[in-house]
Amino acid sequence: MISVVIPAYNEGSVIAMTVFDIKKVAQLNNLGEVEIIVVDDGSTDRTAEMSEKAGAITIRHPHNIGYGKSLKDGIEAASNDTIVITDADGTYPLEMIPVLVSEYNKGFDMVVGARQGENYDESFKKKILRLILKKLVEFSAGRKIDDINSGLRVFSRKKILPYFSKLCNTFSFTTSLTLAYMMNALYVKYIPIDYKKREGTTKVRLFRDSMRTLQFITEAILFYNPIKIFIVFCAVLLIFAGINFIFSLIFRMPITFYLGLGSILLSILMFGMGLISVQIKHLIISADMRNRPE
Repeated sequence: MISVVIPAYNEGSVIAMTVFDIKKVAQLNNLGEVEIIVVDDGSTDRTAEMSEKAGAITIRHPHNIGYGKSLKDGIEAASNDTIVITDADGTYPLEMIPVLVSEYNKGFDMVVGARQGENYDESFKKKILRLILKKLVEFSAGRKIDDINSGLRVFSRKKILPYFSKLCNTFSFTTSLTLAYMMNALYVKYIPIDYKKREGTTKVRLFRDSMRTLQFITEAILFYNPIKIFIVFCAVLLIFAGINFIFSLIFRMPITFYLGLGSILLSILMFGMGLISVQIKHLIISADMRNRPE
């Protein structure tokens, strides 16, 4: 038994078709009775009404609060442990849900549809921003990641709930979820999917949402693996020191020599702070483990 959670904001023109398509896919692939939960995030159109008419369990937010919060509310309301999340805008191939569920049942903690195709690349600006964020997440997690924020995923309700306080309430939810699973050594599998052209207009604000994602990536590194931030600062300081020493040798400028020496000393101090942050993290985790109910 699976529960499909769909966050929706002003998707009245397509939400019913999305619900019907999921039911059809479930029937054709013998998935059994699928629970479909639509979370209407304060829509100003007929999203909730159309969702209810299509037979989905519909949760209404009094006003728009965010993609991540909608997913959290839908996951909490789900009756089944196997959760599938997808979007309401027709971009994700719903016929791939059985493939992802089948792979998940092999023992993975999360299976993700890795988007491909011309509709995924879209504009050059979006492609560059997505690449930068992807490299940052890969640096944070210490492994290659095919798609950091795909909205088509399968995972366990019981396993994701303890991470809710660390997951973003807005469009960065899937990115923060990726980091949480990767940095806790959980098993994540990526399966290529064709990304379709969306119906209606996008709700993503490219620059604003990219900055929020960057914020949550930084917070995730500080929480899960803080020494990486300090290593970056150390590397920058050492590069700055090297440049100053070169200037000192070429132009015989004493000030650059002292700047370089100061940068090396500061990098040593920065690395020490990183080691202390790791110890603090371990103390917090140990205290949390002791305080958990049996």
